[in-house]
Amino acid sequence: MISEEIQIEGHIIDSLILSKVLDEVLAFGGDYKLKQVTIGQTRGDRSSATIEVWAPDGDQLGEILAHIAKHGAIVRAAEDVLLVAATQDGVFPDGFYSTTNQQTLVRWQDDWVDVRNQEMDCGIRFDEVSNRFECVPVCHLKRGDRIVVGHRGVKVIPLERSREAGAFEFMRSNVSTEKPKNVLVHQIACHMRSAKRAGKPILLVGGPAIVHTGSVRHVVRLIEMGYVQVLFAGNALAAHDIEQALYGTSLGVHMDKATPAEAGHEHHLRAINTIRKCGSMREAVEANVLRTGIMHACIKHHVNLVLAGSIRDDGPLPEVMTDALVAQDRMREYVQDAGFCLMIATALHSIATGNLLPARVAAACVDISPAVVTKLADRGSFQTVGLVTDAEPFLRELVQELGSATASVINPGP
Repeated sequence: MISEEIQIEGHIIDSLILSKVLDEVLAFGGDYKLKQVTIGQTRGDRSSATIEVWAPDGDQLGEILAHIAKHGAIVRAAEDVLLVAATQDGVFPDGFYSTTNQQTLVRWQDDWVDVRNQEMDCGIRFDEVSNRFECVPVCHLKRGDRIVVGHRGVKVIPLERSREAGAFEFMRSNVSTEKPKNVLVHQIACHMRSAKRAGKPILLVGGPAIVHTGSVRHVVRLIEMGYVQVLFAGNALAAHDIEQALYGTSLGVHMDKATPAEAGHEHHLRAINTIRKCGSMREAVEANVLRTGIMHACIKHHVNLVLAGSIRDDGPLPEVMTDALVAQDRMREYVQDAGFCLMIATALHSIATGNLLPARVAAACVDISPAVVTKLADRGSFQTVGLVTDAEPFLRELVQELGSATASVINPGP
């Protein structure tokens, strides 16, 4: 058996960090000895623990250290990180450190420094020009880039339980259709108000069900009230929104009477063709061809649009990015500074956004399918609160909450 002393500190008791670390040591075939535990005496006090972790061999010990590192455990005998140069484009060196979405520091020249552009499933690159460390996706790696290898000298700051009790924090739990939706809607509205007051952009991630369920007017109202600064979506949301603006239908069904239109199945493609004829959505707005809808409101109110395409897209619309890597990078431009993220009725875009969001950005995912919210949590986006409901009643109530002058404001937490 070989061992290594590790250390954890912070609110490790009430955030269950200590118990998670010990559970994972045992789960991966190791053992432990608590050498020192200092427990804070009040709610605001921090605690710390020094733990000797044992394993049968070096490989198994390394695996254990890798798993507990995401909870903030660091090797007590601090050393600078190990840097290894990539030998080819787009390939990390063997044993590279794989990042989480939580705040990460690396030890360099006997000091702890922040890693920039925090994102899960990346490597950590050392930029010799700026003398800084940053997360880098594998597709952007160049031969000769120096990459952090192993776990020594890497420290994760886990997202701790908020000091403020509240329904939003409490509801970060298993997905259920029985959660009190009105309470969560109120808390989401409060977070959006807080982000707006702080001057932080609010990110909306939307799917075409927003249009199909008759929710366009609610999203337009959110934009008009200044509660949406960035919109992530695909070709479908934009196409059906424009279809409704031009023909009054969505998927060929009249929105005002829920009856199929004659040749309505052609409407979305004719809507796309109209925009392509104008040159772009912006040019269609300026030509007074596109006069209503979400896309119209985004252009009129200077909302930043990132429309990412998929293999099944009709058209697509001129603004839709068909290169997935280009779309990823455009999304990365906005997620780091977001004050709040609201994901509605879109599985693929919600999961993609969750993969890019740093853990410090509070988020809510609203979907009729519990599986979407569950998958977000499984992928590591544990800061996301899930609400299982249809888009229209949720958005209707949210707009009412945000329009209420008497609604209270809460501390948004981490």
